[in-house]
Amino acid sequence: ERGLAQAMPALEAASAALNVLTKKDMSEMKAYAKPPAMVELCLQGVMTVLKKTPTWEQAKKELGKPDFLNTLMNYDKDKYLNDELLKKIKKFVDNPDYEPENIGKVSGAAKGLCQWVHAMYVYGGVNKEVAPKKKKLENAQKALEKKQKALAAAEEKLQAVLDKVKALQDKYEESTSNKKALEDEFEDLSQKLARAETLVSGLAGEKIRWEESIVKYEAEIACLPGDVVIAAAFMSYAGPFPSDYREALVKNTWLPEVKKLEIPASDEFDFALFLADPSDVRDWNINELPADQFSTENGVVVTRGRRWPLLIDPQGQGNKWIKNTEKPNGLVTVTLNMSDMVRKMENAIQFGDPVLIQDVGEEIDPILEPVLSKSFIKKGNSLCIKLGDKEVDYSPDFRLYLTSKLSNPHYTPEVSTKVTIVNFVVKEQGLEDQLLNVVVEKERFDLHEQSVTLVRKVAEGKRTILELEDTLLDLLSNADGSLLDNIELINTLNNSKITSDEVTESLKIAEATGKEIAEASALYRPVSIRAAILYFVLYDLATVDPMYQFSLDAYKDLFLLSIEKAPKSEVLEERIEHLNSYHTYAVYKYTSRGLFEAHKLLLSLQMCVRILQSDNQVDINEWQFFLRGGMVLDRSDQPPNPAPDWISELAWDNVVELEQQVPHFIGITKSFEDNPGEWEDWYRNAEPENPRAAALPGEWEPKCNELQRMLLVRSLRMDRVEKAATTYVANSLGRKYVEPPVLDLNECYGDSTPFAPLIFVLSPGVDPTANLAQLAAQKVGADRLHSVALGQGQAPVATKLIAEACVEGNWVFLANCHLMLTWLPELQKIIERFEDEQPHENFRLWLSSNPTPHFPLAILQRGLKMTTEPPKGLRANLSRLYQTCVTQESFDECTSQKKYGKLLFALTYFHAVMLERRKFRTLGINIPYDFNDTDYSVSDDVLKAYLDAYVETPWDALKYLISEANYGGRVTDEIDRRVLAGYLNQFFCEDALNVPQYPLSSLEEYYIPTESGLDVYRDYIQTLPQQDKPEAFGQHPNADISYMITDSTITLESCLALQPKTGGAGAGGVKIEDTVLGIIDDMLSQTPQPFNHEKLMKDKADDPSPLHVTLFQEVERYNILLNNMLSTLNMLKKGIKGLVVMSSDLDSIFESLANNKVPAIYLKAYPSLRPLGSWTRDLLMRLEQIEGWIENGYPRVYWLPGFTPPPFFLP
Repeated sequence: ERGLAQAMPALEAASAALNVLTKKDMSEMKAYAKPPAMVELCLQGVMTVLKKTPTWEQAKKELGKPDFLNTLMNYDKDKYLNDELLKKIKKFVDNPDYEPENIGKVSGAAKGLCQWVHAMYVYGGVNKEVAPKKKKLENAQKALEKKQKALAAAEEKLQAVLDKVKALQDKYEESTSNKKALEDEFEDLSQKLARAETLVSGLAGEKIRWEESIVKYEAEIACLPGDVVIAAAFMSYAGPFPSDYREALVKNTWLPEVKKLEIPASDEFDFALFLADPSDVRDWNINELPADQFSTENGVVVTRGRRWPLLIDPQGQGNKWIKNTEKPNGLVTVTLNMSDMVRKMENAIQFGDPVLIQDVGEEIDPILEPVLSKSFIKKGNSLCIKLGDKEVDYSPDFRLYLTSKLSNPHYTPEVSTKVTIVNFVVKEQGLEDQLLNVVVEKERFDLHEQSVTLVRKVAEGKRTILELEDTLLDLLSNADGSLLDNIELINTLNNSKITSDEVTESLKIAEATGKEIAEASALYRPVSIRAAILYFVLYDLATVDPMYQFSLDAYKDLFLLSIEKAPKSEVLEERIEHLNSYHTYAVYKYTSRGLFEAHKLLLSLQMCVRILQSDNQVDINEWQFFLRGGMVLDRSDQPPNPAPDWISELAWDNVVELEQQVPHFIGITKSFEDNPGEWEDWYRNAEPENPRAAALPGEWEPKCNELQRMLLVRSLRMDRVEKAATTYVANSLGRKYVEPPVLDLNECYGDSTPFAPLIFVLSPGVDPTANLAQLAAQKVGADRLHSVALGQGQAPVATKLIAEACVEGNWVFLANCHLMLTWLPELQKIIERFEDEQPHENFRLWLSSNPTPHFPLAILQRGLKMTTEPPKGLRANLSRLYQTCVTQESFDECTSQKKYGKLLFALTYFHAVMLERRKFRTLGINIPYDFNDTDYSVSDDVLKAYLDAYVETPWDALKYLISEANYGGRVTDEIDRRVLAGYLNQFFCEDALNVPQYPLSSLEEYYIPTESGLDVYRDYIQTLPQQDKPEAFGQHPNADISYMITDSTITLESCLALQPKTGGAGAGGVKIEDTVLGIIDDMLSQTPQPFNHEKLMKDKADDPSPLHVTLFQEVERYNILLNNMLSTLNMLKKGIKGLVVMSSDLDSIFESLANNKVPAIYLKAYPSLRPLGSWTRDLLMRLEQIEGWIENGYPRVYWLPGFTPPPFFLP
């Protein structure tokens, strides 16, 4: 092998050289007539190898053969290359000229032939040594073949024997296997028998439940078409509505319509049960979504809807739920006014992070329009969305939530169709449950802990049963072959039965325990009911003034504080009474300091009535009549007025309607007819609301309770309504609820924290700066209060001061925030960061602002609000001044203590009188001036200086400086200036110093105390009457009638604005929509068609009198009014029936008609203060005058008030 390996390269090279040669190469060599010597020598060697004559002629013959090259390629080397031939070849090979390289220089073809000759010689030499070995190998192989044949024969015989043995072994093993199979089969059948018993017993327990489930599921499947239709409608349209409207839509509209179309649907469709997974609902509740039905429906709409949800969430509960739910998913929280909002949205859209946009207003940034409408752009297999000028890759995991703190926003159709609006306004029942949990947790922590554990245990048990059932059903449905062979199924069934029995038993125990816990917790239900009622009283106040915003979180903190501070008692009933009374007054104190004086009685009255309503002590019809009064459009059926000399038309309308609307007063008109004298005596009494001063005639005194007495006062003596309401609240809740506490900044500071701002809601004439500086000097030092009057360019200054104060513990006062409304959103973000930045414990942020609807709700809800205005009444004003402006230090500054004390009291009384005279309006002062605490303080300083500088009191100088300079500097009316001078002439005189108890009015209660000393004056002030008579101001006793009527009207209208927009408005609880429809029908039946203006002008063309010009103008104005009335009333009628969309104008008209008020759109024709019924009758009288003029010519008498602008008729 080694020798052959040496020869192989030469052979391969020769073969390669021959392969290159072609017949053409052979023909060229043959063509030589006389070949070159080297070519001839090469061919001689070739001929020698081929055993041919080594001559050119012979070579030429061979070259001419077609298969010459094949002959060379297939040359039998082993046969021809013997020693003799090799010797001949050796001669050529040993010739130095016979080298391929040398010959190749002459002929390329000859070179290949030369290589072949050399290869044959090399192979022949090797083969000479290898050939004997090959022979031996061949002989050895033949001998081996014989031996192998013998071995094969022997092996064949052996295999035959082995086959016999194998057959016997197989037979043995088969018998053994059969035996084992029979044994295994026996064992398997035994196990299957046991499994069958287990399966039968296990499934027997599931049979009843599964049969019930099958019946239930078949019924649900049968009702699925209609349920899906209703669920889709609910998902699409019900989101913005409160729970009662949702229920009405489902039960009264959609379900009947589905049934009418014969679409099968559930009789008791429940949206939440239909689409909500119970486990998801439990998770939502854990994440602080309220557990009531309304909130669960909201959760379904938010999570299942295809459009992005926009939550109307003034209390922030939905916001909190979303934050808790999406926090593990990397929630990104932004507001529309954030500078980096777009960048954060881009990142969230790309990476699939959820985004919460907070504090959305009524308009949404147009840059978000593609996101809201889901305007995707498909690029290949990916989705993009355009955000501004940039296309952003869209991740399917992206989720968007929007929340608004506005309680009743109006969104355009463009927004409403792109998002799912969800009403997240907290419901009273849901809030009751939340507050019940709060009070139980604090009062009975053991019950609370048991309840939490029980809820978790029940949830886990139900989840376990459901998981086991799902696993079992999955194994049954996917089982192959016999069920008895599925060991996993049998084991699961066995475990399911054991676990199910355990869980069922524990659920029974839990249910019994739950009832016990619920019963124990329900004992505290009165506390939660009262607390929920009070919260909604506060919440509704935002309708009266946009600055009256109260957050639910702050209210809960106040509730916790009340639980902590309320008097303790081991007797549960007493403890509940203490909790209710303490928290009720705490809410009153907390809220009243943030209300204007005009609205504090409104708060008390609302609290009182809502509390009494919850105890079923107030009849809703009576209360509604008290607020709205009576309304008569057509007097044709009305009994005649028995005493028109003292009962006005409006008063008689009220009495007649009172009998018709309130069943308790049936027979009241007959009583007026039978006893007009007694009723007149009651009517003319100074205090008709007081049963001790004026008893109702006849049977009506014992028959009427206090509210019913108020209805009579409201019908006949409108001027005493506010006094009657005050007495009603005092008798029902207590006197302290009609005596608002004076604003105490020190107490406000004690209730504050560094995280929430303190907000002064300003009113004309009051500046809190001085009082705040005084408080700062006491608490942190005067140099640590930094004030900034906001205005253009002050934003950076304010931002820097707040940042420094947070670190150093200073106070910052930002005055007049209403002048920089555009910067307030930035201030809101600064305040929101307080929670994360943890400012210094002494840091406080004080704000002041005039009332404005554009003040950020988040700041108002978070902040502690205080109104800065003079309180109502002389006593309250005197008390405030002696608590805030007069301190012991300032009182001691004057050396003439006796004089100073008396004259200071006279000055304080003068200041209070000037403030309070404004309530009489033009009867008190021609122009309402904004006298403030600065005027008082400057006058106080003047008084001290002059008393210390002069032994004799300089009366003229004091009176001039106070009445002409300090206070008179604001007075522009000469008569008003005389009023100021008259008061000071009475108060600043020698008698004021010398006469004991010098009278300050004709009433004996008001005088200057004889004894001096600051505490003496403060104590005396507390003895003054709560309610001031006109004589205290030097006015006639009847002077207060006008202002009291106005104030009572304002109070009733404000209270009416706080009432629910649905409910009973008449006898039997008639819906307000039905009441308004009745009013519309009455008005349409009485409203005539417009006059024919063109015909009138043609008929009167012959008489161009100026009077006719007036007539034409009047007809034109009244035609506009009549056309407006007819069109809007008909449209409103259709809107109430749902035939047309209710516009904002129609909604405003609806509210006015429901409240017995003339719609503002009708008052454009001519101004009027009349209620709706009286205005309608007045309008008809005006139209009768115009119609009589048109038909009968010039009237003999012109009724001037019947013209739209009476002055225009006069020359």
